[in-house]
Amino acid sequence: MTNNEVFNKVKAIIADKLAVDENTITRESSFVNDLKADSMDILDLVSGFEEEFDITIPDEKGRTFETVGEAVDYLASLL
Repeated sequence: MTNNEVFNKVKAIIADKLAVDENTITRESSFVNDLKADSMDILDLVSGFEEEFDITIPDEKGRTFETVGEAVDYLASLL
């Protein structure tokens, strides 16, 4: 799976779980500053990523994602 394919799936999950317009999400989008996610939202997103990609993300790693691009790069590295 390419980074772009991962990015598109991640965008869809973020848009669904945070109720934001998918077209406003970029790789540079900050989960906290741009997408207004709190710590519970981020845990929910990580859970969504795990389900979509059938992987396990350690809790300590999931809490380190600051931007959408960081999450996409990490997910792509596992696939």
